[in-house]
Amino acid sequence: MTGFSRIRRGRPTTSKARSLPRNVWILSLTSFFRDISSEMLVHLLPLFLANVLSVRIAVIGLIEGIAETTASLTKIYSGWLSDRLGRRKGLTVGGYGVAALAMPLLLVARTWPVVLLYRFLDRIGKGIRTAPRDALIADSVEPRQRGVSFGIHRAADSAGAFLGLLLAIGFVWKLQGGGVALDASTFRTIVTWALVPAGLATLVVAVGVKEVVTSRPATLPRLSFQGVDPRFKRFLVVMALFTLGNSTDAFLILRAQSGGATVVAILWLLVGFNLVYTLLSGPAGALSDRIDRRRVIVAGWLLYALVYLGFAWADRVWQFAVLYALYGAYYALTAGVAKAYVADLVPEPERRGSAYGAYHGVIGLTVLPASVIAGVLWQGVGAWSGFGPAAPFLFGGGLSLVATLLLWRWVDRAV
Repeated sequence: MTGFSRIRRGRPTTSKARSLPRNVWILSLTSFFRDISSEMLVHLLPLFLANVLSVRIAVIGLIEGIAETTASLTKIYSGWLSDRLGRRKGLTVGGYGVAALAMPLLLVARTWPVVLLYRFLDRIGKGIRTAPRDALIADSVEPRQRGVSFGIHRAADSAGAFLGLLLAIGFVWKLQGGGVALDASTFRTIVTWALVPAGLATLVVAVGVKEVVTSRPATLPRLSFQGVDPRFKRFLVVMALFTLGNSTDAFLILRAQSGGATVVAILWLLVGFNLVYTLLSGPAGALSDRIDRRRVIVAGWLLYALVYLGFAWADRVWQFAVLYALYGAYYALTAGVAKAYVADLVPEPERRGSAYGAYHGVIGLTVLPASVIAGVLWQGVGAWSGFGPAAPFLFGGGLSLVATLLLWRWVDRAV
């Protein structure tokens, strides 16, 4: 019996969606509204930068990398702070509120530094809320319900993205038709409408979530891994390696556009991605409650490698459609399951916020070099012209295979 097997949970038949507590459903509804808003914008933002503001791809990678690094540093602190306070709700509400208040900046953005400021504040909000929110979900459920709880939360998140993309498609088609490039007026109209679900998300979490009070440490804990299961530390190392090849999804959008996809076609590709993500997240989470979670994550990472290799060579819209659908399956197999795995490896409630902060922090901090590397590999820097659009995807696919091997053979090694 492996070390991981020793921390498995009770009978899987009790892990059913209908028995989940109120907080899981309220936080899922919050993410649903927030992702309607986010997905109306986030995939159009790199097109706005490239098509309207004429920003170079390397700079777009830098903007996204800085934004994610900001979020990561904030996640580390907010997770620790929620452990220190023994409360999670206030930080969760505040994070959603900050992100909503930052959105009007896009209505006045005429240069890329203003977009960077928006992304900075938006990611600050995400950083404040993410680790406390994930810890709040884990605090609210039984261990045997972790996989399905995070799976349902991810499904609601991607369902909101699905609806947000449909709304974006409707706006783009009505305002500019099937053009390849994005118009500035179209983008700003979508920003205006996206403010509505962003406000609803903040209202729902503020009114609906019930605090789960955990034991408050007698002394101020330090941000330290002392006493933490070594498997968790090894998992963070492997996640950093995997993420180094997993640059911002903005590059997938720009890759599809370089392959001839129009703005509307790109949004339809993302609709397919989110549909698959939504349909598979719950079953994938439930499956991980019955078997070794690493098996589910390994399957997802192998699929990711296949998808990235496909993006390196695809040159038809239908090929991008297939790849985006498979990319949704990768997310379903890994996004919620990995969060449940963190709770398995760090079962103490008083450490849970810090654990999620570290997990999200490692991922986000690695996104900065990952995005810069991807941009440089694609378009070069200075006088060097780079290797072309296939290069960052070949790099990412190769690193994911190495990370998969380490996850399976090293992370759960006997302590």
